[in-house]
Amino acid sequence: MAISSNPRPQAAGQEAAGARAPLVRVEDLKVHFQLTRKDTLKAVDGVSFDVFPNEVFGLIGESGSGKTTVGRTVVSLQQPTGGRVLLDGRELRSLSASELRHTRRDYQIVFQDPAGALNPRMTIGQSVTEPLRIEGRLSRAEQDAVALECLGLVGLRPEHALRYPHELSGGQKQRVNIARVLTMKPKLVVCDEAVAALDVSIQAEIINLFDKLQKELGLAYLFISHDLSVVAHVSHRIAVMYLGRLVEVGDVDGIISAPMHPYTRALLRSRPIPVPASMRTRSRPALTGEIPSPLSPPSGCRFRTRCVFAQERCAREEPPLRRMQPGRQVACHFAGELPEEAGRAIETTEENGNERIRIAAQSE
Repeated sequence: MAISSNPRPQAAGQEAAGARAPLVRVEDLKVHFQLTRKDTLKAVDGVSFDVFPNEVFGLIGESGSGKTTVGRTVVSLQQPTGGRVLLDGRELRSLSASELRHTRRDYQIVFQDPAGALNPRMTIGQSVTEPLRIEGRLSRAEQDAVALECLGLVGLRPEHALRYPHELSGGQKQRVNIARVLTMKPKLVVCDEAVAALDVSIQAEIINLFDKLQKELGLAYLFISHDLSVVAHVSHRIAVMYLGRLVEVGDVDGIISAPMHPYTRALLRSRPIPVPASMRTRSRPALTGEIPSPLSPPSGCRFRTRCVFAQERCAREEPPLRRMQPGRQVACHFAGELPEEAGRAIETTEENGNERIRIAAQSE
């Protein structure tokens, strides 16, 4: 039983929304957790986006932004409080138990912790064939054949099927988890911080593997990460999430080259610069402080307490996610009007091993 391969579209994620139906549509999604009679944690509070076939849609944000909850809700591991999740046009909550079980085969998830996702008492072969055994459509020989094929797709050898998780490295364990997902021949894979727990060199290998599988099998990804550089490397479009809401959505080139939301700008400026120290000029990011509690988010714009551009209007009115240009949405009252920088920033330049500090006036 072979894994089918679909050609990758020439410009995935760049077509007009009306040109094709979305594979996943999230409409005004809310996921709230009632902690006490008075306290409600609003993990996700009104998120909307589409993921199209063969597209890699990146979702980025700090820890506590709600991005993992979005991913878990898309694959039905978490029930929404409000809004809708439609898979191939069918709303999840309208499906019967048997229909949901059948539909979920097409929507799989790869978790952050590769070791925690594997049963230490099962061999790798048993773990990879487990979804097929639960599904019950194939004979034992066919299950084993599919498992070996999927292990090969992720770069593992047949002998790995006889080993236990503790005999593998972290990167190999994550390859096993990816192979197990592939046995279901999914249409979409949610990658929930799938490389965050790996060494940097191994991260690159797994990211390249995701890219290879996407091209060969025609998969769609909802790629969740806190690392903008990782998301930018694999995605066609990016959504930036902050405290339960989306603040910017657009194609990867546009967001990386010309971010329009202050939070996106701060994320970009906080990236490490891969040059020698003697050549490095660093500008301290404008992003300071911790993300507020979702139990009591700030009034108006949720980012205003950390934003260098915040004004009185930001405390009164919550900015809607509005269309600024084709394929670009931003939730900021002053998007398109902001200067390149604000106020004054401290820049440091290292010369001959000594750090020299100067105050740089920035454009108004």
